[in-house]
Amino acid sequence: MMANLFDQFMSPTYLGMPLIVLALGLPWILWPSPSTRWLNNRLITLQSWFLNRFTQQLLLPINMGGHKWALILASLMTFLLSMNLLGLLPYTFTPTTQLSLNMGLAVPFWLATVIIGMRNQPTAALGHLLPEGTPTPLIPVLIVIETISLFIRPLALGVRLTANLTAGHLLIQLMATAAFTLMTTMTTVALLTTSILFLLTLLEIAVAMIQAYVFVLLLSL
Repeated sequence: MMANLFDQFMSPTYLGMPLIVLALGLPWILWPSPSTRWLNNRLITLQSWFLNRFTQQLLLPINMGGHKWALILASLMTFLLSMNLLGLLPYTFTPTTQLSLNMGLAVPFWLATVIIGMRNQPTAALGHLLPEGTPTPLIPVLIVIETISLFIRPLALGVRLTANLTAGHLLIQLMATAAFTLMTTMTTVALLTTSILFLLTLLEIAVAMIQAYVFVLLLSL
């Protein structure tokens, strides 16, 4: 009897306790802490360079008032990147394949940007609901459409991250199962499938990094 392919996305439990809390806290332990020495080692130097470059690239299209979000956005990017990459290791669990977690990250950040925009620049925030030069008969329709698109944005953020990671994990499992099954009967096809699986794993690593960046970028915009 074939196991359910979606069992890998169930939150693991041990002695009746869910281990998703451990999976959420593990990435922060693996990142090295900054040193108080004058010269840092190569790992901390590379980590600092990565965070500085990412923060600079992220805040480039944002005005000076939005630069106060640099710490929380960089922390979110680091958090998502770590969980996405750690989830590709064998016998691990990827919390970002859970729609509830992704929505729990997307909704508060989206709501914070909307509330702050309405408080600081209400005219500009409301002006996005109606493009300039819109014909008068289309004004009510466009306002309704733009309002719906505004409220759908956090759902799109959460679903995008969940769907991309879930599809990648399922495809890797299907390819690995096919290669393992064909190893005894069709060795050549199994080796070809294994090579494709290796390339697919590299692609999934790139997807894990890109999706973390896209999630934070769309939040900041």
